[in-house]
Amino acid sequence: MPPARSFLDTNILVYAFSEGARAEVAQSLLVEPFILSVQALNEFSNVGRKKLGMSWSDIEYAVANLITMSSSIVPLDEQITASALDLAQRYNLAFNDALMVAAACSADCERFYSEDLNAGLVIDAGLTVVNPFR
Repeated sequence: MPPARSFLDTNILVYAFSEGARAEVAQSLLVEPFILSVQALNEFSNVGRKKLGMSWSDIEYAVANLITMSSSIVPLDEQITASALDLAQRYNLAFNDALMVAAACSADCERFYSEDLNAGLVIDAGLTVVNPFR
């Protein structure tokens, strides 16, 4: 299996557990090697409960499956936070988005799949934001 060079934002995970055309696109991204941040798992848990109406046991099951399917889970630490502060300022990102981008950069990802950031944005000449729903 090729090394994972794709990072999935929380919205991809949420759509993967929804229905419709976006769900199909998001689910197709889960079949390829991917990397997540622990932040995405936490945010997914919150959205799964509040907006998707998932039970706690369904959330636990989904999170366990996402962990198993992912190539790697990037933890948040002081280096990610410092990098996020820098990225937020240089690219005018919301801090939570910058945390995700910093995690993706720390994992040497090439693609950051998200519908929340500007598609085509290139971060530090190495990470490109891709909106898979376009």
